[in-house]
Amino acid sequence: MKTSKIIAAAALSLLAAAGAQAETYEGVQAPVSTFSRAEVNAQATEAARAANPYADGAAAGVAPVIASVRDRAAVEAEAVAAAHDGTQSLDRKAFVNSVIPSQYKIERSNTRQAGL
Repeated sequence: MKTSKIIAAAALSLLAAAGAQAETYEGVQAPVSTFSRAEVNAQATEAARAANPYADGAAAGVAPVIASVRDRAAVEAEAVAAAHDGTQSLDRKAFVNSVIPSQYKIERSNTRQAGL
C-alpha cells in the first residue's frame, strides 16, 4: 500500500510538471505607426467632437417636435388642481368597491399661504 501511494504521488507530480509551461517574456515592444504625432492629435480631436456611434438611437437622427393641442394655461391649471387635491395619493383599490370614501374628499375653500 505504501508503494502504491508513492507511485500515485510520482504520477501526479509528473503530470503537474508536464502541464506547467513557462511563457517567454519578449519585453516591451516598440509601437509601429505610420501617423505622425500631429496626425494622431487631429484624429483624436475629430473623434472626440463626433457623435457617439455606439449610443442608443444614434442613427435615429433628430426627434420630431410634438405639437400639443392644449394651451399652456390649461395644463398649468390642471397641474395646480391636481397638486391641491387631497386624495391624489390615495389608491382607489384600497377601498371597498374601489371608491374613495366621502370623508377623505373634504373641500377646502380657503387656502393659506405662508407670509414671508
